[in-house]
Amino acid sequence: MRRPVLIAGASSGIGAATAEILAAGGYPVALGARRTEICEQLAAKITADGGEAFAAPLDVADDDSVTAFVEAATTALGEPEVLVTSAGAVELQRTHESTPAEFAAQVQIHLVGVQRLVAVVVPGMKARQRGDIVFISSDVVIRPRPNMGGYVAAKHGLEGMARAMLMELEGTGVRVGVVRPGPTLTGMGMDWDHATLAALFDEWTPWGLMRHAGYLKPADVGNAVAAMVATRRGAHLTLIEVQPEAPVT
Repeated sequence: MRRPVLIAGASSGIGAATAEILAAGGYPVALGARRTEICEQLAAKITADGGEAFAAPLDVADDDSVTAFVEAATTALGEPEVLVTSAGAVELQRTHESTPAEFAAQVQIHLVGVQRLVAVVVPGMKARQRGDIVFISSDVVIRPRPNMGGYVAAKHGLEGMARAMLMELEGTGVRVGVVRPGPTLTGMGMDWDHATLAALFDEWTPWGLMRHAGYLKPADVGNAVAAMVATRRGAHLTLIEVQPEAPVT
């Protein structure tokens, strides 16, 4: 059946890769991000490749933007069957050196912004007794990294919210799942200079956080999302953790 997908954070990285993978699998995809022009370019590429895509502005930190995106995507593609939350941005700062506003900004993007989306999307899914919510988390939930306190706290909150929703929605036909990637080559962190990265790695290594030099590609995470939403009804993948394989020595 036709299963329209809403993807938050679709302008790059995991969101963009997921959009292309799902579109190739026959899912109509609505691409949302603040960088609307990039989403429009990706939507055009997907359409040229034979898929169905729609792009619109989305700022998960703004109530009106979230509502407008969902309404526009529904008009263009139909009632959403799948929601993938992959919007994100990481600020490097020690927790005690962050201002409350800086800390709150991380929580706003990675937790409160996600709740904004589910508050708009889930009631309709529940009424139709069908739907998949896929939260993109991070392995910082089980392996915290210093200098990322706001991000770590937000991802812990995200997974806690996901577990609560899983119980709240049991028996409704709406499935909730978490995809938890390890280190991934996305736009987040790729603009940090060499000195910053070297200092981070020096600090992370004693905690066992840099075991090898392998990184996931965004498509590796997108494939996990695709597997989760394609699981037949009657089964429920609630958590997929994806880690980079160590280079063969």
